[in-house]
Amino acid sequence: MFHKIVILSLGIFALTGCDAQKKAKINPKATEMPAGTKTTTTNNQKDGVIYLSEGENKFLREYQMNVTFKGVSEDSRCPEGVNCIWAGVALAQVEVMGTSTRPMILNLASADYPGRNYYQSTEFNGYTITLQDVAPSPKSQDGTKALAGKYKIGITIKKTDPSADSTRK
Repeated sequence: MFHKIVILSLGIFALTGCDAQKKAKINPKATEMPAGTKTTTTNNQKDGVIYLSEGENKFLREYQMNVTFKGVSEDSRCPEGVNCIWAGVALAQVEVMGTSTRPMILNLASADYPGRNYYQSTEFNGYTITLQDVAPSPKSQDGTKALAGKYKIGITIKKTDPSADSTRK
């Protein structure tokens, strides 16, 4: 008798767990695309540069790729109006996912510094993705903390040349 009660209660817990998962999938707020999500071929593109605001997600039809600008994880760029020894670099985290690939987070730097493992371009799914622009620049009085959530980036995506000799994968 005790075993039947235990099995029955485990079955009820399993079914309520499945029901909760169905509700999470059906929840209209969860299935709605965020306000910044766009399907684009020409929206917010200038001279082949695709612009994304922090947290914005776009499906790029011509590349069959979903791109999300997650944020800037590091910004050591020299603030405006300050003399610096090193120009610094901004490191943007961009999540990319092809139609048949898993999501991958790319760390794209505003400048190439191989000695510090900063790269402005990287390859994904047969394309070279390059960070072209990070805005706004830090100000001397506010620093980079005031810019959290306000960053915008510009990236370019080009078909990778298969004959090009790449030393970095």
